[in-house]
Amino acid sequence: MPAFKSFGPLDVRDVEEVTLTVEEYEVIRLIDLEKLDQHACAERMGVGRSTIQRMYEEAREKIADCLVNGKLLRIEGGDYVVCSPDKGYCSPCYRRRNRAGRGWE
Repeated sequence: MPAFKSFGPLDVRDVEEVTLTVEEYEVIRLIDLEKLDQHACAERMGVGRSTIQRMYEEAREKIADCLVNGKLLRIEGGDYVVCSPDKGYCSPCYRRRNRAGRGWE
């Protein structure tokens, strides 16, 4: 889950809002921050590459709209499951924690 869930212009009232889903946020994080290609991102998220491509394009358009037009960006919603850090495995996807105890394999 994102540590910060909204971004936007300071001290502006009644600003338009754009919603970025958690899945779109994750696609941006994996491709732009972790430098994964779309195929690797699709594998990590368990969806098809064409789905990743569509989500990536939509996310970039939303982010650009916020930056250029001074809109508030909110990260919320979507259809996702978050792996639980307190278990040794994730019950929805059955991935196991790595040896260092960080991340999922």
